[in-house]
Amino acid sequence: MTDAETSREITVGELSEGQILRGILDRLPPSAAPVGPGDDAAVLAFPDGRVVATTDTLVHGPDFRLAWSSAHDLGFKAAAVNMADVAAMGARPIALLVALAMPDATPVSFVRGFADGLAAACAELAPDCAVEGGDLTVSDTLTIAVTALGSLDSRDPVRRSGARVGDGVYVIGELGPAARGIDLLFRRFTDADGTPIAVTTEARATLGNADAHALSRQLAPRPPIADALRAADAGATAMMDISDGLALDATRMADASGVTISLDSASLGDDPAGALAGGEDHGFLVTFPVDATPLGRRIGTVQARGDESIIVDGRAWTGRVGWDPYRDWDAGRG
Repeated sequence: MTDAETSREITVGELSEGQILRGILDRLPPSAAPVGPGDDAAVLAFPDGRVVATTDTLVHGPDFRLAWSSAHDLGFKAAAVNMADVAAMGARPIALLVALAMPDATPVSFVRGFADGLAAACAELAPDCAVEGGDLTVSDTLTIAVTALGSLDSRDPVRRSGARVGDGVYVIGELGPAARGIDLLFRRFTDADGTPIAVTTEARATLGNADAHALSRQLAPRPPIADALRAADAGATAMMDISDGLALDATRMADASGVTISLDSASLGDDPAGALAGGEDHGFLVTFPVDATPLGRRIGTVQARGDESIIVDGRAWTGRVGWDPYRDWDAGRG
């Protein structure tokens, strides 16, 4: 190997699929499944025979920017957002299937960092969960697709359609930091033309505590998975992951349940409008009956269906309602 070869990054285009895959599996904890990664498919054991399944795709551009997100952050986020959807059903995340579509020029170090992020998310958020398979392919656009599988462990699934009149409305987790984080990225980490600027370690060190926290929650969210399972055990009637903003997700829950959700702006923190519009914290919107011992903080009440899906302080909400990629993605911004 020449000096020039040892001083540059090896790319995925220089390796075989098997070599790339071995580099990923070597960085992940051993599988506890009856048949884990390495065969044509995995064989998994689910205690009560039911499987909760979800999938999510992250595409470079509308969902992340490599200038802003490290490989480790992307691995962590890809796992976290999928495990949150499983937990929102009252299920324990057990397995992830991860597909990567990468340009030939992607450095192998990116793949290693991404695998480390997947492993870190499983260890921190859902220790029973592991990567059990996936796929590798080539694409001009870096794309990450994750399928998460979960076990209900004899629970009934907690659906978004179960909210009942008289239930209290609660939030488990944070509201707003991730949205402030994306605003910070566009405000401080783009040039005059709107091109993303790298978020370096040195740049992070210049941020105050609140901004640093917001940036962290945007790039690598920490959904409270264990608390979602406790909420299911505590008698939650409805639950969902708050991924697209409280106002939009509360509207979805209200419509699915045939009710109106009444929210109290004073319970939403110092920036109620931001809490209502902002998403990607991946906390949980939960309803509990009056005789339950709830988790989280109360933000409202379920009422009989009226003219509006949600009301805030007794009035229809007319502000921004959250993120819709078909409405909000602007390819011209990068």
